[in-house]
Amino acid sequence: MSTVCTGLPNQEGWELKLDPPQSPRSNHGPCPGSNTSELLIMRLLVGTLDVVLDSSARVAPYRILHQTQDSQVYWAVACGSSRKEITKHWEWLENNLLQTLSIFDNEEDITTFVKGKIHGIIAEENKNEQPQSEEDPGKFKEAELKMRKQFGMPEVEKLVNYYSCSYWKGRVPRQGWLYLTVNHLCFYSFLLGKEVTLVIQWVDVTQLEKNATLLFPECIKVSTRDSELYFSMFLNINETFKLMEQLANIAMRQLLDNESFLQDKSLPKPRRPLKNISALKRDLDARAKNECYRATFRLPKDECLDGHTDCTLWTPFNKMHIPGQMFVSNNYICFASRAEEACHLIIPLREVTIVEKADSSSVLPSPLSISTKSKMTFFFANLKDRDFLVQRISDFLQRTPSKKPCGIDREWKWNVADPSSEVLRKYSPLAVSPTSALSHRPVSFCAGQVPTASQGLLKLFRRNSEELSGPKGAKEKMKEESWNIHFFEYGRGMCMYRTAKTRELVQKGIPENLRGELWLLFSGAWNEMVTHPGYYGDLVEKSMGRYNLATEEIERDLHRSMPEHPAFQNEFGIAALRRVLTAYAFRNPTIGYCQAMNIVTSVLLLYCNEEEAFWLLVALCERMLPDYYNTRVVGALVDQGIFEELTREYLPQLSEKMQDLGVISTISLSWFLTLFLSVMPFESAVVIVDCFFYEGIKFILQVSLAILDANMEKLLQCCDEGEAMTILGRYLDNVVNRQSVSPPIPHLHALLTSGDDPPLEIDIFELIKTSYEKFGNLKADDIEQMRFKQRLKVIQSLEDTAKKSVVRAVSGDIGFSMEELEELYVVFKAKYLMSCYWGNNRAAAARRDQSLPYLEQYRIDMEQFKELFISLTPWACGAHTPVLAARLFRLLDENRDSLINFKEFVTGMSGMYHGDLTEKLKVLYKLHLPPALNPEETESALEATSYFTEDVTTEVSPFVSELDICLHCESQGQSMDYVHALKEKGTSPQDYRYYLRMWAKEKENKKETIKDLPKMSQEQFIELCKTLYNMFSEDPVEQELYHAIATVASLLLRIGEVGKKFSNRPTRKSEDCKANNTQDPVSEEESPTSEQSQNSAVEQQPQADHEDKASVDAQPEKTQQENQTLGDGSGEGQGSPLQLLSDDETKDDMSMSSYSMVSTGSLQCEDIADDTVLVGCEGSSAAARYGSTIDTDWSISFEQILASMLTETALVNYFEKKVNILQKIKDQKKVERQFSSSSDYELSSVSG
Repeated sequence: MSTVCTGLPNQEGWELKLDPPQSPRSNHGPCPGSNTSELLIMRLLVGTLDVVLDSSARVAPYRILHQTQDSQVYWAVACGSSRKEITKHWEWLENNLLQTLSIFDNEEDITTFVKGKIHGIIAEENKNEQPQSEEDPGKFKEAELKMRKQFGMPEVEKLVNYYSCSYWKGRVPRQGWLYLTVNHLCFYSFLLGKEVTLVIQWVDVTQLEKNATLLFPECIKVSTRDSELYFSMFLNINETFKLMEQLANIAMRQLLDNESFLQDKSLPKPRRPLKNISALKRDLDARAKNECYRATFRLPKDECLDGHTDCTLWTPFNKMHIPGQMFVSNNYICFASRAEEACHLIIPLREVTIVEKADSSSVLPSPLSISTKSKMTFFFANLKDRDFLVQRISDFLQRTPSKKPCGIDREWKWNVADPSSEVLRKYSPLAVSPTSALSHRPVSFCAGQVPTASQGLLKLFRRNSEELSGPKGAKEKMKEESWNIHFFEYGRGMCMYRTAKTRELVQKGIPENLRGELWLLFSGAWNEMVTHPGYYGDLVEKSMGRYNLATEEIERDLHRSMPEHPAFQNEFGIAALRRVLTAYAFRNPTIGYCQAMNIVTSVLLLYCNEEEAFWLLVALCERMLPDYYNTRVVGALVDQGIFEELTREYLPQLSEKMQDLGVISTISLSWFLTLFLSVMPFESAVVIVDCFFYEGIKFILQVSLAILDANMEKLLQCCDEGEAMTILGRYLDNVVNRQSVSPPIPHLHALLTSGDDPPLEIDIFELIKTSYEKFGNLKADDIEQMRFKQRLKVIQSLEDTAKKSVVRAVSGDIGFSMEELEELYVVFKAKYLMSCYWGNNRAAAARRDQSLPYLEQYRIDMEQFKELFISLTPWACGAHTPVLAARLFRLLDENRDSLINFKEFVTGMSGMYHGDLTEKLKVLYKLHLPPALNPEETESALEATSYFTEDVTTEVSPFVSELDICLHCESQGQSMDYVHALKEKGTSPQDYRYYLRMWAKEKENKKETIKDLPKMSQEQFIELCKTLYNMFSEDPVEQELYHAIATVASLLLRIGEVGKKFSNRPTRKSEDCKANNTQDPVSEEESPTSEQSQNSAVEQQPQADHEDKASVDAQPEKTQQENQTLGDGSGEGQGSPLQLLSDDETKDDMSMSSYSMVSTGSLQCEDIADDTVLVGCEGSSAAARYGSTIDTDWSISFEQILASMLTETALVNYFEKKVNILQKIKDQKKVERQFSSSSDYELSSVSG
């Protein structure tokens, strides 16, 4: 017979614990550079900590165990954190399992059945919780479920990977599990009765570093604005740190341009199952490889790497087999040698004609031959899986379009006057690619003929120069000849072998006739141009005649683009520049247009036709200089940070001085954004551009370091920033290109920095040579790593600047302190970001327009506002709170776009927290008037509220200005009617000066007074009373508040009745009733909620005192009669007319007041007479309610409500008590996620 032990306190939990989530450490190899013995010791230590100090889950204090009489082994059946929870499990077992055990004959069968049943239940539960069609392994799914339960994450939050590590809390390491999700870094530890829980959003991380401490050789430091966290004892710290960098970088992209993470569902499945590696981890690994692949070979942004393999490449120029790696993607086959400068090769599949397996030999094992249309053949050998590789390439070739695109069939026009060119063309085994060079013929667009510049403007506007026939002309021809020889040996076009020899030729300067062609090849722009035929022409046609902010800025800067060059001193060059910039602004509206783009584009147009200049600009803005030309020039600021870091490393003595002077931040932006084109003579700067297109940003950084190094002595003696800028400006003005065949172009900057001493000229080629000699060891991979580090710092700094700007902008009109506003901004921004990765169907709120001012960039919708309102409002109304939040949202949403910005948000919050009783009551009063009360109101606010006022013809709505009405009438063709109406009021708009006067009046800062508020109808007043009743339900002095509001409500109802006699005019009565039928102060959507809130208010209302009950019972006839009178629309009933009571009389008659409030606030009082009006009955239609149940002449003003409330001390104290919003914000952060356990946890949710 089996026995089950219940309520057994767990004393031996570490021996019988459930298996923790298994870290994917079995797949980790040794850490690079680590000693084998050290690795074994580390593995042993971490493994021991995992077993002994495991913290994957707290062991439950109560368990139900299954154990047979003759066995010493017991099995865990259920566990619970409390006696109540374990009792619930025991009851389920009694009802569903224990009765079945009696049918078994022996204990072994019972044990087998119990184990199988429990395991089946667990498996079924896990199956229900796990999403369908997942590729993740079982252990990983278990860890993901545990992560969601432990940290309260929704299903949309995906786990990427998890690692066993130690978190240093003070000087004590806490062994636990680090969970890396798409949007959060989470850590959990339960050690020796202490629980530690950390949750950090990636968007709040300001710095990630690998540091060394005294106890451990390596640890990861995670910095936020408020804290620094240290994690150590990783088995593979490099993998963990790399993944952290990727996730933080994704978060920064989200802050920068609102790009949230989308998993790539098209990833090929692995050929072998990968144990404990999630699909998201594979996705991120693939992204990292793709980015590196595209950056290395300058490929389009949508190119995805399929795979890579080791091989050798036969290079005919030196008759060698060079070892390296072959990379295969959808549209390209690329090769990179192991030695960095040995050889790079790019073969577009559109150029491939034959792929075949050659015969293997001992000299050339497993060779592969690839032939192209340009008659070039490439031999690869030592391929491990040649058959599979050939099959993959064949598959990609079948998908490659074979049709030649329009306008791409171009041939290189050789210089016939050059005999060597003819010889090379005749005997060269590497024939020229027909798609590799530029054409002098006009460009033909598939989408129709568009007037464009068909060749570089330099050829059209070349001034007669004697230099062409002199020594400089001879030097230029020698350069061209050197390149022709290089083409003969290494090939020409996209399939050229790119070696150290190619770099040497670029450093010596590209000939003007080849500059456009080589820029296109080295930048990768050629690939995008030939695969998008007619794209530029279509953009030009679509953008013609269209205007926006970008086109206005372009027009303003057109004539500032190299005005000293003759090509841009006429309309032909200006028009070409306009078309290219406008076309790009329409291609990429996120960037649109940024200053400095005009300068760079004008230089591109000098050497390329319009289409080529356009694609070079695309490559520049979107790949080579990412984020440089957006509204905040983030990319330039990132590289500026790298420049400062490199200055500290290479020029430490000068770095400190430059930081003191603040020069680097000034010079670097102008240098980087324009590639030195705005600070150097044109002939010299264009050589910088040559090297940039070949080397990338690495070259700009090393030249900048060389310039500082050359001026170090002078800079160290500078006293201020201006002197340092003058020294650098004068130096750059005198960087000359003595080999240029073009006539010198006046450099405007040189006129400002000329001095008395004759300038010392610096040869541009000497400067470039020096930069390679001293700083040529910079690596592209290192720069990318530094870019990530600086990107975190720059974007978070910009976010801090935005926060300060927004807080400063709203602080003048808001009652909150600067500290409170900053905390509110953090909460507001966090709610917006939460919607970006957890929200559903919130496209409007999730779209962040970077072109808007900081104040408008983060906006939330009604659902997000409700969540914030519920957690932050001092007016908690129970189930009625969402209704109140919706009304406040409609009141704040002035432009009716269903979104509110931060200023509108804090304006609403400030109205509830700050000011005296009058100000707070004004907010509450407005929440029960249109537009807050009725979101579906189709009439204007004027029409909706003027009916409640004493004089319809003279009352003007506080929501609509006189000017708005006038302009609206004109738009509807009703200006004459409006003019006539104004004449009746004594105003005649005679000319435009009238409108100017009205505008001036609108601009006046007129403060709203209580007399400007419209009167409140009877139903609106009842809604207000309902809100107050719900608001007081959880207050410590709710009894006093209930009595007070009952007194005030009864008094105000009587005041409204008396007021009718002075304002009631029989001639208007039927007309008003008719107009009233078209107005519904309570929306249909709110009706059920209002009824529910109303009923809950009655249920929550405490019972009155015994004396009150007796008083009510003693006077049933009186209360019944009074209620009949209150409900009568005409003010005449069976009873005597209602008389206005004094405050003292009202206070004394508590029985009548309480009963009146119940009968009008709830609709379920059984003592109301049959002919008593039921206010707010949901069973009747809107028309019926207004026609029969609402007193259409009854109204009350804000002054009357205020005066009545001032008579009740409890109400005054309630609205004037101070509430600390910082404490509310702190509590809101704590309950943002519901944790599965409730012990001494630590929550670090740092927001910025």
